[in-house]
Amino acid sequence: MIRVDVVLPLGFDKETLRKNCAERLGRELSPSVSLRLLRLAVNADDTANIHYKAAVLLSLDTKSEKHLIQRRRASAYEEAPFSLPEAKPFAKRPIVVGLGPAGLFAALLLAECGARPIVLERGFDVDTRARAVASFFDGGMLDEQNNVQFGEGGAGSFSDGKLKIGSMTGDKRKILETLIWAGAPERILYDAHAHIGTDLLRGVVKKIRQKIEELGGTVHFGARLEDILFEKNGVRGVCYRHGGKAVELETDSLILATGHSARDVFRMLKRHGLPMEARGFGIGVRVEHPRTHIDRMFYGQTPPEELGAASYRFVTHLSSGRSVYSFCMCPGGSVVAATSLEGAVVTNGMSLHARDAENSNAALLVSVTPDDFGGDPMAGLAFQEKYERLAFSMARDFRAPAVRMEDFLAERPSKALGEVRPSYPRGVILGELDLCLPSFATESLRAAIPEFDAYKKGFYLPDAVLTGVETRTTSPIRILRDESGQALRGLYPAGEGAGYAGGIISSALDGLLSAKKLIKNHQKD
Repeated sequence: MIRVDVVLPLGFDKETLRKNCAERLGRELSPSVSLRLLRLAVNADDTANIHYKAAVLLSLDTKSEKHLIQRRRASAYEEAPFSLPEAKPFAKRPIVVGLGPAGLFAALLLAECGARPIVLERGFDVDTRARAVASFFDGGMLDEQNNVQFGEGGAGSFSDGKLKIGSMTGDKRKILETLIWAGAPERILYDAHAHIGTDLLRGVVKKIRQKIEELGGTVHFGARLEDILFEKNGVRGVCYRHGGKAVELETDSLILATGHSARDVFRMLKRHGLPMEARGFGIGVRVEHPRTHIDRMFYGQTPPEELGAASYRFVTHLSSGRSVYSFCMCPGGSVVAATSLEGAVVTNGMSLHARDAENSNAALLVSVTPDDFGGDPMAGLAFQEKYERLAFSMARDFRAPAVRMEDFLAERPSKALGEVRPSYPRGVILGELDLCLPSFATESLRAAIPEFDAYKKGFYLPDAVLTGVETRTTSPIRILRDESGQALRGLYPAGEGAGYAGGIISSALDGLLSAKKLIKNHQKD
């Protein structure tokens, strides 16, 4: 198999794809030669000539492929395989805690290997969860166990469903093909900026969970982990609360994939003396521009319809030593109320698959290091919570503090909004973000916004809205594990909450890795 890199026009079809590949190779391609896109990326450096850069896979006879590689018209490509590990029977069923991307794919692999995992999820199934979130967005009560952070699919179920893939591996292909089987668009296999969208993602995670159950797994919703039970040699079980009752389950194999917002789990682990270390993260705001404004910034005055809403990614390293960067950009999306804690305001962003909402938004974050909160692992949690509660205190309800970009740079509160209407569902209160963010964060944001505008003219928009606070960017804690994947015998910390991932794909990958190591270690016992 060989890889051919070609340029393709907007609106290309199969015939154009074959023609351009043939021209690049300098030879005709018979109809029997099948072409498969490996990667498709938009190049909009010149808005008068927007096109795609594509990598295409095809197979010819060995002699022809070798000749084309020697002439540098193509490169060799070997498909990365995925193999299901063999697992001997488990005397005690393995337990997975958390049904976000890491827990979901860990449980799926275990189920496919015949291990019949038991999954504990503190939140509820995605349909029940969606109703609870919608009620909260509309002004209802917050359910601290069933919200944007907790429930089937994890925090990713209420996001853009962005997939950062990078170079393809067998495990990544397994994840992508599973997502496609469950209802994701086929183009995620090759799209350089693949996304699913929160509306499609909810159906996807539901179908994968149902597959786990069909293969013999058991999923308990509304099951909040309260304790891990240990013996001298390691894990012996768990205690969880379900329906108001404490329940104990025996196991010697536990994958802990509880996400970055399960602060009670971190406190429980500290009580048991498990080794953890502090990690850096980001703190900042959500910035909203009109979607059409961002589209024109990147695609010119008449953005091609087929490209959809434009995305961006910015970063700058300030002379102060701080980094400021955009994160989790949601083209044609909305800012969401993402708290899982009463008396706290947390922002995040999400998009539907169509990405056709009025605004586009992204987090603007300032780097936070362990030195900022004393270096103790638990202090990072306290640091996040401090600013979440300060944001809540500005209105004493779940409205979020907001300010126009022009006013923020001028260090004054906004008296009124302009053309950009905030999408945060609980409403905003105009005020000073300096009251709910550390001074180093607001100073860094004020230094970075002009730099981003210098890089891409139009980012500074006087009426753009900054809404705070964004704190749940990643886990401030890493649960240490050894080469066997264990924190101690039988305990496998996994995913973003454990400090080993950041996003849907990397979390799912870490879930697969943890399940593979669990099976490998079980084979040795």
